[in-house]
Amino acid sequence: MLKGYQFLRSIELNKNSIRSFNTYPFCLPAVKTLSNLELHPKVTFIVGENGTGKSTILEAIAASYGFNPEGGTINFNFSSKATHSELYNYIKLIRGVVRPKDGFFLRAESFYNVATNVDELNKEDMNRGGRQLYSSYGGISLHNQSHGESFFSLIMNRFGSDGLYILDEPEAALSPARQMAMVSRIHYLVQKRCQFIIATHSPIIMSYPDSTIYEIKDYIRKVNYKDTENYQVMKTFVNNTDKMLDILMNTELD
Repeated sequence: MLKGYQFLRSIELNKNSIRSFNTYPFCLPAVKTLSNLELHPKVTFIVGENGTGKSTILEAIAASYGFNPEGGTINFNFSSKATHSELYNYIKLIRGVVRPKDGFFLRAESFYNVATNVDELNKEDMNRGGRQLYSSYGGISLHNQSHGESFFSLIMNRFGSDGLYILDEPEAALSPARQMAMVSRIHYLVQKRCQFIIATHSPIIMSYPDSTIYEIKDYIRKVNYKDTENYQVMKTFVNNTDKMLDILMNTELD
C-alpha cells in the first residue's frame, strides 16, 4: 500500500464509559484487556480460541465504521435479527486521511442473510432498468452457488481497489486450496491500495507475511506467525499424525 493510504490506523476502547466489566461483551478477555489496537496498513489478523472475543471486536469495528452488523457494504441496511453487541458504542476509530472507495464486512455466520439481500437488491435494480447487481457477485445469485463457491466468488468479484475489507472467519467455507488462492487475492488487492482486518483460525490465511497478528488468550498480544497457537497445533498434528491420533483416540472426554 502506498504511503498515506491507510484507512484505519487504530481503534481505542473508551473504558471510562463502561460501567461494568462483569457483563457481556465487556467480560471477554479481548475486551477487558483492550485499550489501543494499532492496525497494519495492509493486513491485520485477530486470532484466538473460540469465545475469546475476536469476532466481537471485529463486529464492533465494522459497526462503528458504518457497516451493517450482519455483513455487506455500508449501503446494506437489512436486519434479520439484532444479535450484535453494544461494544461498537464504546469503540473509537482512528481513521487515516484518505477514505476508502469501497468496503465490505464478511461474516461467515450471517452470509446467508447477505446473499438473500443481494437477491432482493438485484431484483429492485433490474425493475428500475439498472445494471444487474449479480455482475459484482460472479454473475448469478450467491444462493445458486455452493457455500464455498459463493464465498470465493464474493472475494474474487466484489472486492476491488481502494477498499476496506473486514472479514470474520472467511475460511469457514473454503477448502485449503481456496484458502491459498485467497492469500494470493489478498496480496493482489493490497497492491491496489486495500486494507484488510481479518479474524481467522486458518494457519494458511494468517501466513500472509506483510501483516500484524494479534493473538487473544487472557490478553491481547502481538505475535509472530510461527508463534501462534494455530500454527503450532497444525504443525504438530501434520508432522506427528499417527502419534496425535493415538493420543486423541485414547483420551477420555468428560
